[in-house]
Amino acid sequence: MRSRERQKAPWYVPAALATDVMGTALPVLFVFGATGQPHPFAAAFTAAAVWVGVQAVYRRYGQESLGESRGFLSTLHDWLTLLGLLAVLRVFTAEDSAPGVALLALAPAPLLTSLCRAVTHRHLKAERREAHAVRRALVVGEAGPVDRVVEQLAAGTDHAYVVIGAVTVGAGGPTALRSGVPQAGRLPEGTAPLAPDPAPAPDDGTTVLAAARRHRAELVLVVPGAALTGDRLRRLSWSVQDAGLPLVVASGLTEVALRRVRLATVAGLNLLHVAPPVRRGPQLALKSVLDRVGAALGLLVLAPLFALTAAAVRLDSPGPVLYRQTRIGHDGAPFTMWKFRSMVVDADRLRLTLAPADEQDGPTFKIRRDPRITRTGRVLRRTSLDELPQLVNVLRGEMSLVGPRPPLPEEVAAYDAVESRRLGVKPGMTGPWQVGGRSDLSWDESLALDLRYADNWSLTTDLDVLARTFRAVVDGRGAY
Repeated sequence: MRSRERQKAPWYVPAALATDVMGTALPVLFVFGATGQPHPFAAAFTAAAVWVGVQAVYRRYGQESLGESRGFLSTLHDWLTLLGLLAVLRVFTAEDSAPGVALLALAPAPLLTSLCRAVTHRHLKAERREAHAVRRALVVGEAGPVDRVVEQLAAGTDHAYVVIGAVTVGAGGPTALRSGVPQAGRLPEGTAPLAPDPAPAPDDGTTVLAAARRHRAELVLVVPGAALTGDRLRRLSWSVQDAGLPLVVASGLTEVALRRVRLATVAGLNLLHVAPPVRRGPQLALKSVLDRVGAALGLLVLAPLFALTAAAVRLDSPGPVLYRQTRIGHDGAPFTMWKFRSMVVDADRLRLTLAPADEQDGPTFKIRRDPRITRTGRVLRRTSLDELPQLVNVLRGEMSLVGPRPPLPEEVAAYDAVESRRLGVKPGMTGPWQVGGRSDLSWDESLALDLRYADNWSLTTDLDVLARTFRAVVDGRGAY
C-alpha cells in the first residue's frame, strides 16, 4: 500500500466527474429550456452520460492520466467524438432539436473540462515539487548509464519518479556513482554474451529485491547495457514481477515524442520503430497556409495597435520606429527580421561595451537590466508587442507563427552539429523558448526545448504552444 503522501490528491476524480457531468448537463438544460427545444431533461442526461462515457473509454479518469497534462488537445479530440456519437443517436432516435442550438449547448463542455484538467495539472506539478504524488524508483544498471538516467530524472519535477537508490552492475564501490544517488547493492558483471561457454545467469533478483525492500522502492527501473541484457534481463524481470513490483526498462532514446515510437516483435526481439521528424508533406503545407492566413488576419486586425505602438516609439526616443536585423532562418538561410524598436539607436555598437555584463551562458546575449532599452521598449518587451512586425516575416514565408527563436548569424557561426538541428524548421514568433521561460532559461535549456520541438513537430504541438503563449505574455517571466 502506497503512503498517502505519495498518492495523487483524492479530489481529482470527483472533481473531474462533477465538472464533466455538470458542465454538460446544465448548459444543455439551460439552452434547450430557453429556446424551447423538446425534451431538455432527456437531452441533458444523454449528453452528460455520453460525455462521461467517452472520457472513461479513453481512460481520462485513471490515476495514470489525471493531472499528467493540461489536456486541451485530448479534450478537443474527445469532444469531436462526443459530437459524432450524439449525431448517430440523433438519427436513431429521430431527435429534432435545432442542430445549431445543440452545438451551442455542448460548447461549454470542452472548455470546462480543459479548465478542470489545467487546474489539476497545475496542482500536481506543485505537489511533485514538494516530492508528493511520486513513486520511489530503484535503478538497476551499469554505473555510467545509471548516472545519466538519474541526472535526467533529477533535472525535472514534472514526472512521478524519484530515485531512492541504485543497484550497479560490475566493478565499483559506492563512489562509482557520480550522481550521488545511494548505492543499494551491486550485481556481478557476469559472463560476456559471446563467451564460448557462458555461465548461467546470476541470481540478480535476490539482490535487487533485497535492495528494494530496504529502500521501500515502489518500482524497479532497469537501464540495459552490455552486462545486463538478453536472458539476464529476462530472468531479472521474472523475479521483480513475481514479487509484485512494477518493472520499467529505459530504452536509451531521449526527447522522442511517443507518437513517433512503435513497438514491434521480430524473432522474439522487442524492437522500437522510430519515425523520422516531419520535414515535408501535407502537414507542413497546411502549416504554411495557416501561418500566412493567420499573419494576414493579424496584420489586418491589429492595424490600430500597430499605429499606437509606432506613435509611442517615435515619441519616446529619437530614431526609426522599426528595427531590422539579419537573422538565420530555415536551413541556414539569412533574412531580415522586423521588430518595433525597443532600444536606443546605437544599441548594436554599445553591445560590445556591455559584453562583460552578459548573463547568458551560451552564444546568446542578454542582460536583465539592459541600459540600452528605452522606457517604451521595456513595456513593449514585457508585453511582447515589439514582436508584432514579425507578422510580415511570417506572411513572406521567412518565419512561422510557431518555431524556435530566430538566431543571429554570429550565434549560428558558433553552432556545432547538434545545435544546427534548430535550423531544421522555420523560426517562429512564439515557440518553446517563449512559453518555457524566455531569457530566464540557460542556453542548454533553450537548446533542449528547441531541439525537442524541431524533432517532434506536429500541428497539435503548434496549437499547444499558441494556447500557452497568451499565459506566457500575461505572466511576463523572462521578458527583458
